[in-house]
Amino acid sequence: MRVVLAGWQDGTMTSTAFDSAALAVADTASDPAPSPAVALTIAGSEATGGAGAQADLKTFQELGVFGIANLTCIVSFDPKDNWNHRFVPVDQQVIADQLEATTAAYGAASGAPAVLDTVKIGMLGSPATISTVAAALAAGQFANVVLDPVLICKGQEPGHALDTDQALKSHILPLATFVTPNHFEAESLSGLEITDVESLKAAAVRIHEISGAAVLAKGGVRLEGPDAVDVYYDGETLEVLSAPKVGEVAVSGAGCSLAAAVTAELAKGATPLAAARTAKAFVTAGIRNRVASGAPFDALWQGGPR
Repeated sequence: MRVVLAGWQDGTMTSTAFDSAALAVADTASDPAPSPAVALTIAGSEATGGAGAQADLKTFQELGVFGIANLTCIVSFDPKDNWNHRFVPVDQQVIADQLEATTAAYGAASGAPAVLDTVKIGMLGSPATISTVAAALAAGQFANVVLDPVLICKGQEPGHALDTDQALKSHILPLATFVTPNHFEAESLSGLEITDVESLKAAAVRIHEISGAAVLAKGGVRLEGPDAVDVYYDGETLEVLSAPKVGEVAVSGAGCSLAAAVTAELAKGATPLAAARTAKAFVTAGIRNRVASGAPFDALWQGGPR
């Protein structure tokens, strides 16, 4: 029997055929491969596969990291209601059980060869979930906590959404080591209006001052001009990351995948700035190779960088 494996070579994707019997002999004769870095996403499931935990896991895999997902909610677009979100929270005990199992298997006291010390926080969706996750983060000995501060879920009742936003800012933001707000979220967190690159820089600085975290503030397609511009700031280094826009419409999963790529790179030992640069390039390639569907939006493809 012949098995075809795809592998990376000199930055391009190649395909090579191997004999499965020969592979089996080689596997038993060689030393075990080193354990991959491990990363956790605490996020919602998004039914079309373009965003949420699905996007995070695909990003982790593409970047060579063993990914784990603990689900906080189930989100499905409603095609009968302008594709707004139908939001169903996961029971708090179920969330706590997931976190308990994950940390027992891979946490600092687990004895695992690759210790889980890097986590991405995505859609939480309710003050109760935020409280549950905040308690786990405080007890989890995570070196890297990447917060994608999802402040609004279309279809949620406005008062509930406001309570969730306030809880996120009060209980999760102080625990973050890296924050990746989009244009709207950067305005909300900083209290500043963002109209150009200079105001995006000011917002990134302000969010760092509030949180102490490294910040990758995303201008994306929201700012005028030919480039999609993001700003990185960590208290010392301020760097503008830009790439030519691929269209003028936002793509589903871009924000999730950017934060997940940062998470994967940090899990592998990259510096925050290096992680930001890699994530920007990864997402740009994914947008360029977007996936269309019957929905009124395209989705980023994590396989785009191949």
